[in-house]
Amino acid sequence: MIYIILSILLNTLIFTLFKVFANYKVNTLQTIVVNYVVCVITGSLFIGTEPFHHYRTFEPWFYWALLTGGLFILVFSLLGYSIQKNGLTLSTVTNKLSLIIPVIFAVVVYHEPLSYLKILGVIIAFPAIYFSTQSSEKHTTSSILLLAALFIFSGSLDTVMKYVETRYLQENSLFDLYLIQVFATAAFIGSIIIGIRTYQGKLQLHYRNLISGVILGVPNYFSMYFFLKFLQSDFLDSSAAIPVNNIGIVLLSGIAAMLFFKEKATGIKLLGLALSILSILLLYFSKTHG
Repeated sequence: MIYIILSILLNTLIFTLFKVFANYKVNTLQTIVVNYVVCVITGSLFIGTEPFHHYRTFEPWFYWALLTGGLFILVFSLLGYSIQKNGLTLSTVTNKLSLIIPVIFAVVVYHEPLSYLKILGVIIAFPAIYFSTQSSEKHTTSSILLLAALFIFSGSLDTVMKYVETRYLQENSLFDLYLIQVFATAAFIGSIIIGIRTYQGKLQLHYRNLISGVILGVPNYFSMYFFLKFLQSDFLDSSAAIPVNNIGIVLLSGIAAMLFFKEKATGIKLLGLALSILSILLLYFSKTHG
C-alpha cells in the first residue's frame, strides 16, 4: 500500500514542479534529459554500486531496458508535440486513458480475473479522467494520428514495464539495475537529440534547465522505483494496479492544481474527482470481492 501512495505523491510533485518551471521559461527537453542523468546518479547511489559493466549486456532484461528507455523519450516527445497541437486537456486525457492497453494485456496474457467491481472501476475511470482534466483552455482540431500514437505508445510503455517486472525482475538487485539502465538509455537518446538541435541552431543551452533537471531528477527516479515496487508487490493485480496509479495521479494533481495554482473548481471537474475516488475504491475492493 505504501508503494502506491508514494508513487502517486511523487508523480503529483513532478506535475507541480513542471507547473512551477513554466513560470521560469525552462526548456522542457533539456530539463527532462538532465533529469534522466540525475536519475542514473540517484539510482547508482541508492543501490551503492556501479551499475554499468560490460556483462550487463548479457542480462536477459538488458534489451528490454533499452526499449523502455526509448519509449520514455518517444512518449515524452509525442506528449509535448500533442500539447502544442491539441492542447493540454485532450493530450492528458489521451495519455491517461491508455491504461486500457496494459489492463487488456494483463487479462489476456496473465489471465488475471475480471470481477464485476474491476470492470466497473475501469469503466468509471474513463469519465473520471476526462472530467478531472477539463479546463477552459481552447484547442484546435485534434490530429487523430498523433493522438492515436500517443495512446498506443503510452499504453505500451506501461505494458512493457509490467512484462519485464513479471518475467525478469523477481530479484531486487536486478530490479534496481534495470531501472538505472532505462534512465541511462533515455538520457543517451535525449542527449543526442539535444546535440543535433543545438548544432542546427534550433536550441540554446541554459543553466536554468540544468537546475530544473536536477530538482526533478530525485523525485522522478523514486516515482518510477515505487511504481515498479507496487507492481512487484502483488497488492493488486496489474489490471487494477495501473488504473489505480493513473487515476490517483489525476485525482491528487487536480486537487493540487486547485489548492496551489488557483485553478477553478468547476462542477464538471469536481464530478471527475468524485468519480476518481469511486473508481479507485472499486478497483481496490475488487481484489477480495466481486
